[in-house]
Amino acid sequence: METFEVHYREMCATLSQYMPGTDMALIDRAVDYANNKHKLQKRKDGSPYIIHPLAVAKIVTEMGLDTDAVLAALLHDCIEDTDASHEEIEKLFGQAVAEMVEGVTKLTRANFSSTEQAQMENLRKMFMAMSKDIRVVLIKIADRLHNMRTMQYQTPAKQISKCRETMDIYAPLAHRLGMQKIKWELEDIALRYLEPEAYEDIMSYLRAHKEQDEAFMNTIQGKIMERLNGVNIHSTTYGRIKHVYSIYRKMQAQDKSLEELYDVYAFRVIVDSIPDCYNVLGHIHDLFNLVPGRFKDYISTPKPNMYQSLHTTVIGSQGIPFEVQIRTWEMHEIAEYGVAAHWKYKQGGEGNEKDFEWVRRLLESQQDTDAEDYLQSLKIDMFDDEVFVFTPKGRIVSLPAGSTPIDFAYAIHSGVGNSMIGAKINNRIANIDTPLKNGDILEILTSKSAKGPSRDWLTICKSNQARTKIKQWFKKEKREENVAHGRASFEAEMRRNGLPLSLTIDPELGPQLLKKLSFDNWEDMYAAIGYGGLTAVKAVGRIRDDINRALKAQQNERTQQPAVLRTSPDSEAVKNNRHAVNGVVVEDIDSCMIKFAKCCTPVPGDDIIGFITKGFGVSVHRNDCPNTKNRHEPIQAARWVRVYWANQEAQPFETTLELECITRDGLLLDVATMMTTTRVRLKELNGKDLPGGKSGFTVKFEVKDVTELEAIRNKLRSIPDVIEVRRGQN
Repeated sequence: METFEVHYREMCATLSQYMPGTDMALIDRAVDYANNKHKLQKRKDGSPYIIHPLAVAKIVTEMGLDTDAVLAALLHDCIEDTDASHEEIEKLFGQAVAEMVEGVTKLTRANFSSTEQAQMENLRKMFMAMSKDIRVVLIKIADRLHNMRTMQYQTPAKQISKCRETMDIYAPLAHRLGMQKIKWELEDIALRYLEPEAYEDIMSYLRAHKEQDEAFMNTIQGKIMERLNGVNIHSTTYGRIKHVYSIYRKMQAQDKSLEELYDVYAFRVIVDSIPDCYNVLGHIHDLFNLVPGRFKDYISTPKPNMYQSLHTTVIGSQGIPFEVQIRTWEMHEIAEYGVAAHWKYKQGGEGNEKDFEWVRRLLESQQDTDAEDYLQSLKIDMFDDEVFVFTPKGRIVSLPAGSTPIDFAYAIHSGVGNSMIGAKINNRIANIDTPLKNGDILEILTSKSAKGPSRDWLTICKSNQARTKIKQWFKKEKREENVAHGRASFEAEMRRNGLPLSLTIDPELGPQLLKKLSFDNWEDMYAAIGYGGLTAVKAVGRIRDDINRALKAQQNERTQQPAVLRTSPDSEAVKNNRHAVNGVVVEDIDSCMIKFAKCCTPVPGDDIIGFITKGFGVSVHRNDCPNTKNRHEPIQAARWVRVYWANQEAQPFETTLELECITRDGLLLDVATMMTTTRVRLKELNGKDLPGGKSGFTVKFEVKDVTELEAIRNKLRSIPDVIEVRRGQN
């Protein structure tokens, strides 16, 4: 079992190495505070919980971040898992530390209906945090790295889910931030649990060939060092085997066994200056045979994640190809720790705004995008190789590999893309679906009379940025066309699946289907399909099971054929509570099943009406419920019936209130405290951020009647910064 003392000494040693002169008294105060707050908690392996914050702080220190970031790493779980508050941490350690801890905490709190939605929201939160303070996300990545290092203590199911999340989110994010060392470790650990057989096969092969590999690398390293020392170029040279996941990807991509793979060796030459980088390149090409087409200059054209190096692949006298990377020491530190090292070089993160322009683009691209599509395209934008092309004036534009002139046009400006009528590549007219190559010079031909993008462009472009801007144009400019196009696609897909369209307008089932699709009405859903925010196949796929269940219930109802007699209201029956079920009497129907509609949650004292569902009895709604508006339509009128509250002893009824508030610290606690003092049974309390500095809360609880409900409503209205309290209307 890991001990506190060992981890504390390791963290202090790392601090003295990377951050000499650190105020250790302040660090010790944070360690003592976190240790005291977490004293009742244990890690999965039974060790004290404080070991995790110490390990995360050590990783943050290795990144080269400042003292505030180290303090925040030590305290990063305090607000989440203990009774510590933002105010208390701010008082003890300062505002910057408290805000970072709060930022890390917010990144871990999300509940969503699907894995894709959860991942997309987590990414959105990370990008928002990055745009405010990059250190928040760096601490979160350090947190994930230590959790991955201790993954053996998790259950198999947890191992799989966490490793998939790491491969989908954290490894691409580390790559996009230029943190190659951490990215490699995250990938290798994740592969160990996701593909254990493949991982073990690669590791066994590397262990068996260790002596042979080391002999080869020592020979090559010796040749390089001898040449550079002979021409008085001060350098550090070392070789390595490419990391396990990189080898695994090569095997998958090339469909080869490990024995058949080439280019698994890599050498780094680190020098003092950029001119030395190019001098070393000449000597490498003189010593070894160049592999044509495998030279890349990332010094003159850096990657978007700030990575800079010269890459060349050569073949030695033994006929074995290997890669050589040549860079300066500053480039090397940025290559290892990416934006963390860059943050340090920029003196506290005051870098050029363009350094993080991609964060803004990724935030924008989440708008009007289906979660699954967004995650897939995000992997292209964040993880795949780039292609570098030029404007006619020499400006470099980085795009995902496989991009076309459409992607280039929208990377310049949405107005350029929307007015594009053609393109020139290297001064020659080219098709707009032509894949771009490194070094191409592009000119976009535009016209004021252009009709805008074509829907076909959505399948041609490769970048998420271009796809999002095209969808935004269709959403804004072609609403009616989108609705018509989307309706036709949706209805065709419904017919293809043998599903009746009539059930989508059912007052009971229709709102349920829309909620599943996350739309307020069908027209908005059709429009989303029309502009490409959602596909008809996915829309029907999400509601297919609900419709089939409703159809099955209809069949069962037909076989039972219940008799319903229509007579005048039986006031005596209401008075004597005859045939009352769940406190409600249904006119003319004896002892039927009663359920209360979740869309409006009626309680005694509300004016109510009943709807005969297909197979589920009578659903009771409030008279002012939006889902009762079509009750006079001929197709539905026969299914609406009179219902009455029975005269019987009061019983609890579940209902919902929705609060709109001005965002402030402690508001959730005030709402919870108020509900506790009312002595009602609280079932659920949820909060969410709203635009314009506002927050929304949903409170679900039990009351006896509408009088008690209104009393609670008035009390909630009296809470400072509560703007409005409404009855729930789903």
